[in-house]
Amino acid sequence: MSIILHPTYFPNISHFVAMANADKVIFEVEDNFLKQTLRNRTYIYGANGKLALNIPVIHTQKDRQKYKDVKIFNTEKWQDQHWKSLLSAYRTSPFFEYYEDELQPLFQEKADFILDFNFKCFEAICDCLQLELNTSKTKVFQKNIENATDYRYLVDAKKECLKPFEAYNQVFQEKHGFINNLSILDVLFNEGPNTLNYLESQNISPL
Repeated sequence: MSIILHPTYFPNISHFVAMANADKVIFEVEDNFLKQTLRNRTYIYGANGKLALNIPVIHTQKDRQKYKDVKIFNTEKWQDQHWKSLLSAYRTSPFFEYYEDELQPLFQEKADFILDFNFKCFEAICDCLQLELNTSKTKVFQKNIENATDYRYLVDAKKECLKPFEAYNQVFQEKHGFINNLSILDVLFNEGPNTLNYLESQNISPL
């Protein structure tokens, strides 16, 4: 089965469940950038519950701007803030130290374009998971997809309507209970080498 979805910032579990169970993954890179989506946002489990990590971007005066042309607003020290948030949320998790050295450089090297940075994060996670995927990128934007299952709706954080995934242990679960469909980082730091088995055992349906 081939699927199509948007590259996002440290994709959430639903994205990786779809990818781990697909024969081919097509990334949508010819779309317009939309605000308030997971293109530049991911959710982690902080001490006070669900926490959003947003990458600030530069918006032009144009009504429409291609996703691949959107630049990151690096005047804000967002990389330092995000890494500190990850440390605060996950340094006591079972596998944070196991993956720390692979992921920390993403928050130390300057990134210019949000799409390029999202692919760097995706590749780093695949290395951590030892996950090899057959991937390609779109050459034109198509509203209706005929040759692949369309999971592009997953990019919209507000329209998410998913049945809960199987629960796993989370750092602050005793405080706030299980929080569904967070960033892949949440599973990785809590489940470690079992993450890929977890992803492959879950199911997700297209709209």
